[in-house]
Parts: sequence; structure tokens; C-alpha cells
Amino acid sequence: MIELETRELEYVIALADELHFGRAAARLSIAQPALSKAIRRIESRLGVQLFIRSSRHVGLTPAGEALREHGRHALNAVSAAVRNARRAGDAQARLRLVLKPGGDAGLLSAILAEYAHQPAARQVDILFSGPADRTDFLRDGRADVGLLYAPFDDLDGLAHETLHAEDRVVIVPSGHRLAGHASVRMSDLEGETLPCWKGVPGSDGTGPEVADVVQMLHMIKVHRMIAVLPRSLVEPVPAGLACVPVTDASPSRLVLAWNEEDRRPLVASFVTAALGAVTP
Repeated sequence: MIELETRELEYVIALADELHFGRAAARLSIAQPALSKAIRRIESRLGVQLFIRSSRHVGLTPAGEALREHGRHALNAVSAAVRNARRAGDAQARLRLVLKPGGDAGLLSAILAEYAHQPAARQVDILFSGPADRTDFLRDGRADVGLLYAPFDDLDGLAHETLHAEDRVVIVPSGHRLAGHASVRMSDLEGETLPCWKGVPGSDGTGPEVADVVQMLHMIKVHRMIAVLPRSLVEPVPAGLACVPVTDASPSRLVLAWNEEDRRPLVASFVTAALGAVTP
């Protein structure tokens, strides 16, 4: 069996991200010649070329792309395993919940109250993240559970339960051509400028880059863009904005997610509490 050490995977991923031996070596805190030698050794052991080198350019081969993608998942899994092993042996470990600011559809207080009644309840640390890295928190073990939005967040490799489903609305400035409509369709938004979410691969917006909902709402107020969002993220509607239902936009689901390999009672009890809090 061909095996790579985790440190060697870190070498490959750093160079794949930087596409520059000097920057990658600095990121890894090793000498550039040592990194070059390590990459040649890895390629020789695997029997494939991972990088295309020239005097001015470093590029990824298809094999390199594949190893970067799967290697990153492997490193996350190792990191999560180490964190969870340490936490499993810590009787005082807290439960860590990640979400985006305002991204609980108004359910968090009820969930925490229900969880407090669980026999094995722990203190809950709430972690806030940007639009792109909540799932990373779950995959690499920085968080135990997370509140995510489907279909927007990538749920691959995560177990999840739907807590709440809601329609989506378009947020526009008060004077916008659509502001007075009772409802609209997605086709009515053609030609409009939509936000580009910072750090989110595949974000197809053409407008300015935004990092969170608060920043985005400010940009809408000054007529730089409009946005389609789950209704709960914008209620009550801020002054100067209008909220119009989008009848043919797929519903948004707030889900409680966790690593599908994580079967600790710490997590199971929180899932039970969350489902109990939202069940009529």
C-alpha cells in the first residue's frame, strides 16, 4: 500500500494553494530546497506528476488537483479525530455550536432551553463564522454542531436534521421598481446586481463582495445590489428596505448539522434537544 504522512499532505496542499515554492515553504516554515526535494520524493513514491514546473510558473496536474481535494479532507478528518479523542476523555468538555450571526431563524433560545433539561447537558460555546467556513468548523472538529442553511451550505459528509423551512424573499431599496409588488418571480430579477459572497467558491453574484448579511443590507440601501435570502434573516425589515416574496425560489431549510462520523453522546443529546424544541 502506498502511504503518505500527514506532513507530506500538508506539503502538497500548501504548494497547491500557493503555486509558488517560496511562499509555500514560508507557510510551512521550512527551507525551499527541502520542500522541492519532498515534493519530488512524493511524486516518485506515487508514480504520478503532481505539479508542472517552469522557471516562472508552478501549475497543478489533474493528479495534483485530486490529491489536493482529497488530501484536504483527509487532514480535516485527522484533525477532527484528534480533537474528538481529547474531548471524549474530558468530562468537562463544552459543546461548541457554530452559526452565522442571525442565522438561527429565532430558534436558538428555545433550543438552548430544551438542551439545558438534558441529563448530560454541557455548557454551550457559540461560535460565529463567515459565509464560507461553517462546514469547515464541523469537518475539522473546531465545532461539534452547526446551524446551516440548505441548499446553500455544502452538507457533504455531514449528518443533518431539518429544523425549519421557510420561503425566500428579495430585499430591495424602498424606491426600487419591485418594492411595491406583492410577489415576484426569479425571472423578474434578470439584469439585477446580486452580491458576491466573500470566500464562497462558485458564488455567481456580479455585485460587490460582501462578508455578511449586515454588510449586504448596507449595500442594498445605497442601491449597489439586491439579494434573495431566507425570510428570517431580514425580519424585521430594516428601514429603507423592502421585502418581497419570490414565489418560484426553492425554500430555504435551517438544518442542524454535525460530522456524520461523530456519534458522541455530547452531540446526540443536543440533536435530541433541538428536534424537541421545534416539534409542535
